[in-house]
Amino acid sequence: MSLITERGYDGTSIDDIAERADVARGTFFNYFQRKEDLISEWGERRRTRLAAALEADGVGAATGSVVRLERCMTLLGRLNEEEYEVTVAMLTAWVKAGRPLLEEPFVGDTFASIIETGVKRGELRGGLSPAQVGEVLRDLYLGTLYRWSRESVPGESGVLEAELIAVLRLLVRGIAAADGR
Repeated sequence: MSLITERGYDGTSIDDIAERADVARGTFFNYFQRKEDLISEWGERRRTRLAAALEADGVGAATGSVVRLERCMTLLGRLNEEEYEVTVAMLTAWVKAGRPLLEEPFVGDTFASIIETGVKRGELRGGLSPAQVGEVLRDLYLGTLYRWSRESVPGESGVLEAELIAVLRLLVRGIAAADGR
């Protein structure tokens, strides 16, 4: 990841990776079929970190759904901000490789689970499709993450987190006027 962060995904070859890791080129292929698999590995590590952070956070199922959604967005913001350079480099590679279209919507499923609980408890409006709302939240997260990766300044903290909370609150509160017009 550090090599890709330094040189960019396209500027890093398998030979470069093997050399940095002090292994033979063939050893790389013992772990990955192709360079693009590094992107999947990066994503899997992030999913594991998010799941562990949510578990360790203490904001369990007994907590209100909106609070749980806010906490999830906060953790996503921190995860990306803590690894700014790696996130920007790998996010760029992820998009170029078409991975957003190919990978399972882990974050969307995480949001959907929270929504489903909220609907069952009556905290959220009945009739919602948890899967659809989960995907909308995933789209808001990814769109915000893409913008942040282009516009942010290295070392700024809390910017992504604040933006994620703002878009979540916009969705939760809605955009319609009070009289419905």
